[in-house]
Amino acid sequence: MDGLKLENISHRFGEKVVIDHLDLTVEKGQIVCLLGPSGCGKTTTLRIAAGLESLQSGNVFINGSLVGQPGREVPTENRQIGLVFQDYALFPHLTVSGNIEFGLHKLPLKEKQARIDSLLDRLDIARHRNSYPHVLSGGEQQRVALARALVAEPSVMLMDEPFANLDVRLRDRVRDDTLRLLREEGSATLLVTHDPEEAMLMADKIAVMSEGRIIQFGSPEELFDAPQCRFVAEFFGDLNVLRGRASECTLVTSGLGELKVDKAKGFTDGTEVDVLVRPDSLHVGTNGSGIQGKLLSARPVGAFAVAEVELLASGERIKARFPRKTELKIGDQINIAVDPAQIFVFSAKIT
Repeated sequence: MDGLKLENISHRFGEKVVIDHLDLTVEKGQIVCLLGPSGCGKTTTLRIAAGLESLQSGNVFINGSLVGQPGREVPTENRQIGLVFQDYALFPHLTVSGNIEFGLHKLPLKEKQARIDSLLDRLDIARHRNSYPHVLSGGEQQRVALARALVAEPSVMLMDEPFANLDVRLRDRVRDDTLRLLREEGSATLLVTHDPEEAMLMADKIAVMSEGRIIQFGSPEELFDAPQCRFVAEFFGDLNVLRGRASECTLVTSGLGELKVDKAKGFTDGTEVDVLVRPDSLHVGTNGSGIQGKLLSARPVGAFAVAEVELLASGERIKARFPRKTELKIGDQINIAVDPAQIFVFSAKIT
């Protein structure tokens, strides 16, 4: 199989287990994001794939060849990989062209120059070919780091929080350029990030990590629409959490009333559950539909207003996102309706 395969990887730092029997495959032309909070093992996983961390348990394959097992590892420079780090790691004494050329070995000068020129043009940094890193902006430095990683046409690209040091507007532009280039090159790409929006924008598949384990693997749509646990659901945005009770297989009763929720299957009647509701799935009910509430606050955020509503029947407070231009006023009584497809039901979390 072309691409990267991590098989039954485990790793410790002292007594602390940082990776726990992890399996992951990234196919040729595929972009997979390792997503999770700080300290969950993402970067250690990437470093093991790169050969920068000694393998303690498991196997690493690239293009079907075994490149890593405990005590017997192919050096990083011989793994056909490209590396891009958060801090860019450019050589300050080399020009842009010199930094990119560093990734090439034993090629005729004419072929080297053709590859460098192509990447400089495609990443819109040709005018900086003779500049040194310290005179470049953060976005330009990141483009140079990407070009250096891609110039040798690696089979596998490994990227560790590559956009974290860029401001929001610049990050979007550099991320879009990077995504386009990765698609064109067709390498198997493993990208580490703690930003769920970034993962959803870039990835074909997302592996959500927690405490050294991959707890769900799937497409961005699968993880957003069908999280398998509360941790995954909460990682993809703000959620209202209401205490409820399951009944008759797919019915859930909570502060939002009695709702038919397919995701409630599997709970026996009377089971206490947590009902997780995305603010985006709540809207003002029409013709008297929905549950009565009182508008407590509304703050404009772009095209929407983030509102806080008190449910009159239960006294619980929830957040909702309404269209910004609305005639609602603080203190108004409104009816709140909800999209059942964006309700997630899990066993009640004991607090």
